[in-house]
Amino acid sequence: MNSPAPDLLEQTDRTIAQAMANGALQPIHTERTVLHQNGFDFSVRWVSSLALKDAARVDAVTRKRPGFNPFLPPDPDLTVASLGPRHLAVLNKYPVIERHLLIITRDFEAQTAPLTLTDFTALAYVMQAHGGLGFYNGGQVAGASQSHKHLQWVPAKTDLHTLAAIPSNHYDASQLPWRQLRTPLPAGCWSSVDTAAAWLETSYRNACDALDLQPVTDPMPPYNLLVTREWMTVVPRSQEKCDGISVNALGFAGSLFVREHQQIEHLRTIGPLALLQRVATGQPSR
Repeated sequence: MNSPAPDLLEQTDRTIAQAMANGALQPIHTERTVLHQNGFDFSVRWVSSLALKDAARVDAVTRKRPGFNPFLPPDPDLTVASLGPRHLAVLNKYPVIERHLLIITRDFEAQTAPLTLTDFTALAYVMQAHGGLGFYNGGQVAGASQSHKHLQWVPAKTDLHTLAAIPSNHYDASQLPWRQLRTPLPAGCWSSVDTAAAWLETSYRNACDALDLQPVTDPMPPYNLLVTREWMTVVPRSQEKCDGISVNALGFAGSLFVREHQQIEHLRTIGPLALLQRVATGQPSR
């Protein structure tokens, strides 16, 4: 695949403006607080009780509707660009984070299927030029709201906190009370889209093997994947939510979303790390 077009973010912004004007894009406006635990900061968002329209949008996002597939075909008003022959970049219809892109397969593939070289090529097409954070929710138990395979991407300026920001040379997995594997990525792997995709696929398969996730099985066990240009992290999952709080991959980057304001106080009491431990699996990887 050729190098990504430099105007991908410009095309994203044009699509956002048009989709806002015609009502296809319906952002969820949230309030935010930061919780601190063990030297880590967690961004916690919630919908204000005054924002009834936004609360209804949260219901639309989280409602499980078997057989409903918004990506087949995707809304043309939300479609940003082609990412090769098998993927498209599409706006999240109900974004909480600005410029939130979904990297979807053109044809149906299950969200529980293993990620492939072509999936990582599409992700690398975005990240090689624009950095940011790529992530994946491997099935409903891992926080996926749609069964059609889709990676996701948010810009680097997103207010993700220290779980995502720790440099690899200062990273100590034993500080985090759940099983995971974080793999450093060399800067040179981003010299081209194809080189990056090959590195990402190899790192993904090695991490899954080490965590007994069997990356050749379909369906795969539930897991979350996070990718920056410096590292990749894979986290096995045991359940979608704890105490009514759903967690997806962004939780393991330090960003949590709650439906009700009182859940913030519950999070403050138990600690965000305890919430993440309960929805992940086993003991910390050493």
